[in-house]
Amino acid sequence: MPDDHRRRRQALRALLADRNADALLVTNLLNVRYLTGFTGSNAALLVATEDSEDEARTIISTDGRYLTQVAEQVPDLKAEITRAVGTRLIELAGGNGARRLGFESHVVTVDQHRAYADAAGNIELVRLPGLIEQLRMVKDEQEVALLRGACAAADAALSQLIENGGLRPGRSEREVARELEFLMLEHGADGISFETIVAAGSNSAIPHHRPTEAVLATGDFVKLDFGATLRGYHSDMTRTFVLETVADWQRDVYELVARAQAAGRAALRPGAAVAEVDAAARDLIDAAGHGDLFLHGLGHGVGLEIHEAPGIGKAATGTLLSGAVVTVEPGVYFSGRGGVRIEDTLVVRDEGPELLTLTSKELTVV
Repeated sequence: MPDDHRRRRQALRALLADRNADALLVTNLLNVRYLTGFTGSNAALLVATEDSEDEARTIISTDGRYLTQVAEQVPDLKAEITRAVGTRLIELAGGNGARRLGFESHVVTVDQHRAYADAAGNIELVRLPGLIEQLRMVKDEQEVALLRGACAAADAALSQLIENGGLRPGRSEREVARELEFLMLEHGADGISFETIVAAGSNSAIPHHRPTEAVLATGDFVKLDFGATLRGYHSDMTRTFVLETVADWQRDVYELVARAQAAGRAALRPGAAVAEVDAAARDLIDAAGHGDLFLHGLGHGVGLEIHEAPGIGKAATGTLLSGAVVTVEPGVYFSGRGGVRIEDTLVVRDEGPELLTLTSKELTVV
């Protein structure tokens, strides 16, 4: 993907030029990965705003443990091998004539800033938080392909779990979670996106319940919230099932959440205010008298992080961009009784949202 990384660095340069910065010191490891493909645990990147075609003044730095890895993963940039990656790149920026050097102030600690200031000398350090996160909100087609693959691994794992009879009375939440995680790996995932949520019975009313030895029982709601990773990109999906027999109240709340989720999906379009997308789903739940039981925002961005910009909630600001990848996940939770959440990962498209998580959302009794 060298060409993709080069395009991303070029897009960053346009943002830096608008802010009159000579260069940006990138120290967030996920942002370094986004701009270069490097996956080591110690790295920084100096992106020069004005650079030659061969990017001679744009430099990645890492330590000796990654000498071979950086050559393989970032063959198109010069690598500076040192332990003190940030301060060394500041020194090199000064040698290249930088006078206004941006840094990621949202991730730099006080102690790091002191070290950077000492290394900077007469260079002005300029706070430039969130520039790369701004770029990361819109996924290119290579990123969407990886997200699609991560979602496919999760879909396949859930299908096999059900086919194997893995959702049945007598199993513990923890047993189901471990099997689902194993199956995601079996279906091509590199890892899991987060600790899998399996919440049965009254536990399904806890939005972020952690699996326990609680045993699944006939008549339970069972809420599964899980995801896979593929080359660093995450999927996120929630499905809620009923074991063996369904009560009228369960059918009613499930159908309400399903309608709200469909309304939220339909509201995803470029230019839509994120608060209005949230309202499209939340208003239906409010009208049913359960607004106080929808305890979280409607969704969030997904990519190199499981939760990234943009956030979709009633107090959120901003608008959706074409190419953003987001979740839509309304829920209604009756404390002590049970709850339902339905969640998909989707790409915002001009022609309408592209659904990446394909498992059926019909009420399923297993």
